Amino acid sequence: MMTLLAMIKDPMFTQGQIIFGICFFVVFVVIVSIMYGRDKSLHRKNYKGVRWILIGFLAFFLLLLAIKFGLKE
Repeated sequence: MMTLLAMIKDPMFTQGQIIFGICFFVVFVVIVSIMYGRDKSLHRKNYKGVRWILIGFLAFFLLLLAIKFGLKE
């Protein structure tokens, strides 16, 4: 009970740290969005077949899960 009261009295972050964290997050998301928008056409050109590799990986993973649970019974 005393620990809970101590936590309420003495918060983990100061108000300045919370404001900095929120500002940092907002600026980070804006910059990442802008950079992604600039590189979008380049990504389409260089990573054409990535979707098939992802589908193949997921199919292989599902096959392993099926084998694991199939042999368990």
